[in-house]
Amino acid sequence: MNRGMIQVICGEGKGKTSSALGMGIEALTKNRTVIMIQFLKGCQGGGSPEIIKRLEPEMKIFWFEKCDGFFENLSVERQEEERMNIRNGLNFARKVVSTGECDMLILDEILGLLDQGIVEAGELIKLLQSKVDEMEVVLTGKIFPKEIEPYVDSILEISHVKVDNIK
Repeated sequence: MNRGMIQVICGEGKGKTSSALGMGIEALTKNRTVIMIQFLKGCQGGGSPEIIKRLEPEMKIFWFEKCDGFFENLSVERQEEERMNIRNGLNFARKVVSTGECDMLILDEILGLLDQGIVEAGELIKLLQSKVDEMEVVLTGKIFPKEIEPYVDSILEISHVKVDNIK
C-alpha cells in the first residue's frame, strides 16, 4: 500500500468540514475505512451532527465535547470540563493514528484547538509523526500554523472570493 498523506484544509472560507467529508466519502467508495473526530463542533450546537451521523456505520464519527454554545463563551469552569473532554478525543486520535485502526482519519477543527490554546503545535506534530505509514490523515481549521508545515504533504486553503448575501 502507498504511504498515506497528511492533508490540511484551512482558511477563513466555508466548506472545510464539507471538503473533508467529501474526501471521506470518496475513501468509502474505494472500500477504505474512515473515522472522523470532530473537535469544537459539539460546542457549537446546530443540526449538523445529526445529519453527519447518518453516514454511520460506514463512516465512524466521534464527538467528545458536551457543551452547548461556543467554547470561548463558556465559563472558566465549563471550559476546563470541555478541555478534559477534548483531551479524551485527542487520546482517542492518538490510539487510532498509532494502531492504524482506519485507512483515513479526519480530525475536523483540530487546528482550532491550537487557536484556543488547548493543544500546542508540538503535541499535534508528535501525533502526526506517530501515524502508521499507510494511513491518510486530514486536518481542518481556520488558521494553519507554519511550524506544522514540514509535517504535512498537502495544504488546501479555502477563502472567500466574493461574499454577497450569504445566509
